[in-house]
Amino acid sequence: MPTINQLLKNPRLKKIKKFKAVTLGGCPQKKGVCLKVFKMTPRKPNSAKRSVAKVRLYNKKKLIAFIPGIGHNLQKFNDVLVRGGRCKDLPGIKYTLIRGKLDLYGIFDRKHARSKYGSTDPNK
Repeated sequence: MPTINQLLKNPRLKKIKKFKAVTLGGCPQKKGVCLKVFKMTPRKPNSAKRSVAKVRLYNKKKLIAFIPGIGHNLQKFNDVLVRGGRCKDLPGIKYTLIRGKLDLYGIFDRKHARSKYGSTDPNK
């Protein structure tokens, strides 16, 4: 147990939270502009072509984000909404685009996990 004089010399430090999605600046989502849309290959046991986009956020930072789901309508200079959440088999990709917001359309014929892909209810 430290004495009062010891605490005055060296005060106790508070633990600082570390964010994994550093580029978002502590925000849950950030808006950005799509600079380039391309495909990447995943790491070793998997093999496919995953769609990704290079995005410049409105705070002038650039990042590469994964485009979830099958097919997309993204082009250069489209507005997108970025959230944290990495794609496990793509190295260095820690961000995901939100479907159904701004210029990135949702998937229309989706029955399950619709909220992840911006789909509307097929019964309504």
